Amino acid sequence: MGVVRLAPSGKEVEANAGETVLETLERHGYALPNNCRAGACGECKVKVNSGEFDQGMVMDMALSKDERAEGYGLMCMCKPLSNELEIEWGTEDAQPKLFPPSENIRFIVVDRIERTPRITELRIRPVGNQMRYWPGQYVMVNDIERKITPRCYSIANAPTNDGEIVLQITRVPEGGTSNWVHDNLFPGEMLNVSGPYGTFIGDPSTDGPVLCLVAGTGLAPILSLADAALRRGFKQPVHMVFSGKKEEDIYSRGLLEFWNKKHRRFKFIPTLTQEEKEGFKHGRIPAILGDLYPDLSKYSIYIAGSPEFVDACAEASKALGANDDMIHSEGFFDQALPVSPGEDRLV
Repeated sequence: MGVVRLAPSGKEVEANAGETVLETLERHGYALPNNCRAGACGECKVKVNSGEFDQGMVMDMALSKDERAEGYGLMCMCKPLSNELEIEWGTEDAQPKLFPPSENIRFIVVDRIERTPRITELRIRPVGNQMRYWPGQYVMVNDIERKITPRCYSIANAPTNDGEIVLQITRVPEGGTSNWVHDNLFPGEMLNVSGPYGTFIGDPSTDGPVLCLVAGTGLAPILSLADAALRRGFKQPVHMVFSGKKEEDIYSRGLLEFWNKKHRRFKFIPTLTQEEKEGFKHGRIPAILGDLYPDLSKYSIYIAGSPEFVDACAEASKALGANDDMIHSEGFFDQALPVSPGEDRLV
């Protein structure tokens, strides 16, 4: 039994014999970026400040000789040899460092799905370099000629090997950008994407149950976070309460029901506010939350939707014992502008 220490926070996690640093971090809830898990892509490259380790077989294009000499390693293959290994990852509060945003990356629409009468899902892929992001973050989109006002939309999927990004966009009656998306962006069309932005990535070291409260396209960042957690084998319960006015508003239901069946720790609870149907809870989430979860003192709460929805759910959660520092929220404003974190949060 050894220890992996994160710098500069000083946070320590226990490492089992024979496991890689990536496996150790994931076992403790830390979502270190990775793709190939085979020493080929370089996504999990970090600097090792102290300690001995076996790097294993990695490709030179993923970890150059100069980088090795400077102390860098690929954590998907790196196995500690000493009792303590310190890596340079995260910030002083143990939050992961964020990727610097880029402007006007060219993407192409590869698929389009009408999720509801008002919500269109776009699946887009980069023509050139991929965008590195954390689950829960958002991007800003506009047209190639930059005649459309840029608008921000949350990413609805965890990072993938092909760089595909999923966006779920609600048509707003007076929204020039959302109407442009709905009326013009079909498979084969191109668009500009800037980002990533935002810090709605939660606490990477969460070691208790997670409850997600969602309304409308607030589902998008929650899908991204849940997808990433389920892929890496998060060991704690992850429950999602999704509110819609009518049954047609509960979109992506097939995926959520699939997760419900596949992952025994995942639970999906759909709710409706304007109609009563079998298989659905009835009522606004803040009003029925206490019936579903009488004690939220040990839960990490993730809330996404309109600012009014977020505020009401946060107040209801606190009334049921949730701690302020365990509540993470993302409110969707009509004229949202990108917010970049401070330099101390960037890779």
